[in-house]
Amino acid sequence: MTRKRLSWTWLLIAPAAVLLGVFLLVPYLNIVLMSFRPPATGAPYGPGLTLGNYERALTDGYYLGQLGSTLWIALLTTAATLLVGFPVAWQLARSRSRWRPVLYGIVLSPLLVGIVVRSFGWTILLGNNGVINKAVRSLGLTLAPLPLMYNTLGIVVALTHVFLPFMILPVMASLQTIDPALEAAGRSLGATRRVAFRRIVLPLALPGIQSGCILVFVLALSAYVTPVLIGGMRVKTMTLTVVDTLTDAFQWPLGSALALMLSVAGGLCVVLFARATRMRWAS
Repeated sequence: MTRKRLSWTWLLIAPAAVLLGVFLLVPYLNIVLMSFRPPATGAPYGPGLTLGNYERALTDGYYLGQLGSTLWIALLTTAATLLVGFPVAWQLARSRSRWRPVLYGIVLSPLLVGIVVRSFGWTILLGNNGVINKAVRSLGLTLAPLPLMYNTLGIVVALTHVFLPFMILPVMASLQTIDPALEAAGRSLGATRRVAFRRIVLPLALPGIQSGCILVFVLALSAYVTPVLIGGMRVKTMTLTVVDTLTDAFQWPLGSALALMLSVAGGLCVVLFARATRMRWAS
């Protein structure tokens, strides 16, 4: 009986395993192998193996600056989505209003629109002749347009809007599992509303916060369309550099090394964050 159950388990896992192996594992292995290839003229890469691509990526201040800028934008986006999304998730999780399905639909509605359309919408809002700058100038608050685009601020604002549902949904799911009676019990024992939230609600909601932060961080780290449209190629992130290296400079080995460097750096940040939150959760 046990062998039969195991066989059925493997049969159910096999399609997903094959899909991940063919479309994820094999391309990653190809990228790893290509990152050790020497550059060549007239071909994607030359024969043999070399560490020169990683040496250039890890010692060139330009690429290290790109990596730091990309990580910083991803961290700011994650923090902004958490600050904006937590109150919305709290309201959705605790609301008993008949309008709750409508609010839930509003949260999910941005996912029905393509990321290119949403990012282009922010260019209309944040541009020098956009809606916000026209409104500010018409009110006489400033004569020069506010620098809302072609900088880190504009990219973070747009990415926060794009990835906000990915923060709200996990946090809301975690908050829904918390019995409101626990907070009421803490209040009855003399805790203030702020102390009850910090000592009871926040630790219990930490799994959802962790999931949302990791999800948004990874998505923001690999974002391409939004930084291109909002940054206008003036704010260079590592994803833009990788694409330019692969398509414009036609340096596939170096581009592969840069892509893997970004993946490793992002993975280390995720591991450190997961361990820190797990320790906080356990305590």
